[in-house]
Amino acid sequence: MADGTRFKVYCSQCREKVELPAPEFRLALGASKERTFYSFTCPACGAVVRKIAGEKIVAALTEAGVHAMRLLPMDG
Repeated sequence: MADGTRFKVYCSQCREKVELPAPEFRLALGASKERTFYSFTCPACGAVVRKIAGEKIVAALTEAGVHAMRLLPMDG
């Protein structure tokens, strides 16, 4: 785990650019690229922001110690 790792992110709600420590992120691994995402709460406006996470983002977040939650496949 990389202690003190911070990530610069953009809030799609208030459009602020903020820098957050790794523990502020949540990471969900879905069965497809479209269902793999990270989320955080914007400290500027309080909005919960969710964005698609590609392989590089998943790798960076997990390397920084962000716990990944594996999503169950959808039936149907």
